[in-house]
Amino acid sequence: MPMVAVLLAGGVTAAEASLGTTADDGAKVVQETWLDARTVDLKIDSPALGTTGMVRLIVPSGWASQPTRTWPVLFLLHGCCEPVDYRSWDQFTDVKAFTANKDALVVMPTDGPAGMYTKWWNFGLSSTPDWDTFHTAEVRQIVERGYRGGTRRAVAGLSIGGYGALAYAFQHQGMFGAAASYSGVPDTLYPGIPAWIAGILIRTGFYNIVSLWGDVWSMKPLWSAHNPADHLGDLRGTALYVSCGNGQAGPLDPAGAQGDVLETSALLSSQSFTDKLRLAGIPATVDYYGPGTHSWPYWQRALHNSWPVLAGALGLPA
Repeated sequence: MPMVAVLLAGGVTAAEASLGTTADDGAKVVQETWLDARTVDLKIDSPALGTTGMVRLIVPSGWASQPTRTWPVLFLLHGCCEPVDYRSWDQFTDVKAFTANKDALVVMPTDGPAGMYTKWWNFGLSSTPDWDTFHTAEVRQIVERGYRGGTRRAVAGLSIGGYGALAYAFQHQGMFGAAASYSGVPDTLYPGIPAWIAGILIRTGFYNIVSLWGDVWSMKPLWSAHNPADHLGDLRGTALYVSCGNGQAGPLDPAGAQGDVLETSALLSSQSFTDKLRLAGIPATVDYYGPGTHSWPYWQRALHNSWPVLAGALGLPA
């Protein structure tokens, strides 16, 4: 693969670029844009999506100075309906400063407006978009082959990204040593949650909602196949972290803030999931912190609070 020197913003810093790095299915980096010494945006031509998809990487502080070293990888997954998409964790939290002294390579991929971190059913007529393959195969392989990602991995996400983190952990056993859900919906079949998901899809313009996993009643087995709460045994051995507020305005909300139903629904789904974990004897770190809305200040705090769980899987200090 071509290796070139890149002039980075803020000074002359030599870094090995990996334009053209490919995955097994032919997915490849077609554009690489370094924003600063630690931040690079990748445009990936993706067979799984049938189009291009974006990824932002935050590399460790020692990445350029230690060119033969590989690094543990933390995937951070965003929620739905976010205009800044794959950039959101970087834009709305302190993730770059927080990881400045942590030897982790942070991967923040697009999930589109509401990709749901899954392969869409599409009535069996189309194999795209397949967000699961894009994230867990194409992006993962490109990060490992072109950006020195290692094989110790953790995944965390917010809202539908929290669902995605737990779904990927059970669907790809052993790929992620830890999975964290912040205000997620890990029990997608809990009463009211299918309608919650349908509302998200409609909000983002996907009006044919059965394209996701079919009708929830007639195709319940397909919904169940994607539901973390129905596959607890496949999560045994994965370090788990689940947090959520109750939807009331809390200490990190601005004065006068109103509560929101999104967080209340996420709490019900999360509690159903962790109740089932407890009955199954599967340990998890749980933080139901009371007042708090479906918003970034709480997810930034959750990333900080869950770091000991994630770091343990990554082989890093807590």
